[in-house]
Amino acid sequence: MSNDELTLSVLRNIEALKTQRTLAEELGLSVGKVNYVLKALVEKGLIKAESFFANKNKNQYKYLLTEKGFNEKLQLTQKFIQRKKAEYDELVLELENMKGMREK
Repeated sequence: MSNDELTLSVLRNIEALKTQRTLAEELGLSVGKVNYVLKALVEKGLIKAESFFANKNKNQYKYLLTEKGFNEKLQLTQKFIQRKKAEYDELVLELENMKGMREK
């Protein structure tokens, strides 16, 4: 998974995030990797972390997408769609070539 894909995956799931462990399981990553990515996204200003003051577990945070994070998510989604469309177009061309070879 590229850095862009990882960032997009985290940004897409950030507001539904219950724990870093559940996100790690969903993405097939280690909890340490998820923690590292979340800290980097906070430092970049793409997300912000708010602790639950009423929660007994003071280490639990709620992660919120910032405006900058929303814009980054939008940009990464557009890049992802463009890349997938190019892959699709390439596969269609390859299929057409294979059909043409079979007909000869």
